[in-house]
Amino acid sequence: MATREWFFMNGQEKKLELANQNLTSSPKSPPPFAVKKDGTAFGKGTWGKVLDIEEDSSFIDEKDPNCDTGEEPYALVGSPVLDPLEGYKREVVSIIEEYFSSGDGEVAASDLMDLGLSEYHPYFVKRLVSMAMDKGDKEKEKASVLLSRLYADVVSPDQIRVGFIRLLESVSDLALDIPDAVNVLALFIARAIVDEILPPVFLARAKKTLPESSEGFQVILIAEKSYLSAPHHAELVEKKWGGSTHITVEETKRKISEILKEYLENGDTREACRCIRELGVSFFHHEVVKRALVLVMESRTSEPLILKLLKEASEEGLISSSQMAKGFSRVAESLDDLSLDIPSAKTLFESIVPKALSGGWLDEDTFKERSDQNGGLPIGDEKLRRYKKDVVTIVQEYFLSDDIPELIRSLVDIGSPEYNPIFLKKLITLAMDRKNKEKEMASVLLSALHMEMFSTKDFINGFFMLLESADDTALDILEASDELALFLARAVIDDVLAPLNLDEISNSLPPKSTGCETIRSARSLISARHAGERLLRSWGGGTGWAVEDAKDKIWKLLEEYEAGGVISEACRCIRDLGMPFFNHEVVKKALVMAMEKKNDRMLNLLQECFAEGIITSNQMTKGFGRIKDSLDDLSLDIPNAKEKFNSYVAQAEENGWLHRDFGCSTDS
Repeated sequence: MATREWFFMNGQEKKLELANQNLTSSPKSPPPFAVKKDGTAFGKGTWGKVLDIEEDSSFIDEKDPNCDTGEEPYALVGSPVLDPLEGYKREVVSIIEEYFSSGDGEVAASDLMDLGLSEYHPYFVKRLVSMAMDKGDKEKEKASVLLSRLYADVVSPDQIRVGFIRLLESVSDLALDIPDAVNVLALFIARAIVDEILPPVFLARAKKTLPESSEGFQVILIAEKSYLSAPHHAELVEKKWGGSTHITVEETKRKISEILKEYLENGDTREACRCIRELGVSFFHHEVVKRALVLVMESRTSEPLILKLLKEASEEGLISSSQMAKGFSRVAESLDDLSLDIPSAKTLFESIVPKALSGGWLDEDTFKERSDQNGGLPIGDEKLRRYKKDVVTIVQEYFLSDDIPELIRSLVDIGSPEYNPIFLKKLITLAMDRKNKEKEMASVLLSALHMEMFSTKDFINGFFMLLESADDTALDILEASDELALFLARAVIDDVLAPLNLDEISNSLPPKSTGCETIRSARSLISARHAGERLLRSWGGGTGWAVEDAKDKIWKLLEEYEAGGVISEACRCIRDLGMPFFNHEVVKKALVMAMEKKNDRMLNLLQECFAEGIITSNQMTKGFGRIKDSLDDLSLDIPNAKEKFNSYVAQAEENGWLHRDFGCSTDS
């Protein structure tokens, strides 16, 4: 049986494992270095027993000229060396338990960042999910919400993927304590895919790594067939544990509707006011006003009760004059859409407004001020009204079909290019109220429209209209400002807008407005390190793919070309990717491959792509810039990376691929 001996040699801690019965040295000639059973070292170059102290070594000889009478004997105390992972494990359990108790995702994210040791985050994912699996639906929902909160900002997409792989590998152990572990983990994976923190391709890749007889393989099959193949699976999966990440807003709206319907049944104004007050969302009372007015339009007999409720809520100070005016303004702005279902909506609304004004519970000045903010276009314009109605249908069909050419044909058929900014505003507003998939589709569509039919001025005016009405948009979409900042930053990354266009838009907005603050946020996103990759990943990557999938396709087509492929075929494949805004990744990977393969075949491909207009100067410059930023890391694997890069830059400048100021930046 091998023995383990711990000792110190020249101040360094070492561990020896020796099996004395397997020593091959002759008994007469001991090995150069060995350890006896009592811990005494013997052999050439040794000093006897390690840290050997004579029994009387602690004795102080007062006659010794070097003796210090104040000297005291010291004893060496062993201290165990702590494994960082063990400490990390203890801390994350505390973080998770506290989060399950408080539900505060921001505190959990902050605590996890303060903990450091980010290389262990896959363990955090595994621990969070496994702890939630053994608790109720409330904790399972909280775990899914926290993963979405941490995604990309704190825990990288790859770490989330690795965490779920480890869960799949250990599900048989989890099943010993959690009988339905297979089904619960399948639902967690389905939820992660619906929340877009795992790419759909995760299922296919995981199946390849798991034995078909394993329980992990069964988890994948259940997630695939039972949860992700059903009609309306996204809604079903999100509601399985009690709601989605937007539960607060949706739940509040639902409760408001229930309060109003119950009030119409019993007519108890005081009880209705009490219920509205107990919601504790005074900033959201405009939603009460809006829904109450819509109920009047839907059922004229409810008008006396609704007006009585709004009047009493105003007199009690329950609904402020500002919230009342906002509610009325929101109904006024949506009259066109309401008229599709309630033909008399406009007439009914116009009859209610005078009653509210004369009753003193709608402030005329506040309502007029808000009603004047309608984008600067005449409300009575029948052509505009028809256009707005048509583009809503067009955008909704696009979200279902993902067919950009069909959408462009529909816009051409309408034939109203002067309303292009309004289309942009409507597109982004509709996308902001949907999932990440639709937001990504909207950004991809902006890139296509920029190349096909929209001018830069159209985009500037469209974003100006969005930012001008940002406060109103936030009434329906609480995170509208953050979402708009992402859309703006993404537009710059995709070359739809130039950075200077942000200044132009900002100068047209009132100082210190929400719109100006949104532009400042967009600038921060753009200036962050690796902003391009981060913003492209914010909603899942171009054309609905995960970014990792797009990178895989690019790498494969470049490998095929490098192995002897035809240059025209490689150009066609790059064009077929349909991701012109992501072509800087083609440039980056082509340059890395050229450095690794030590040939310039890739530069010929870049020259051809540039000549055919497949890769623009902006995308070339971004690709070269990303290589420049990562040269230190590349040099670890490719010693002459900097020398190679400088030669590539010289060739690129000679061929006119790069912006003029790029050469100056490489000198720094």
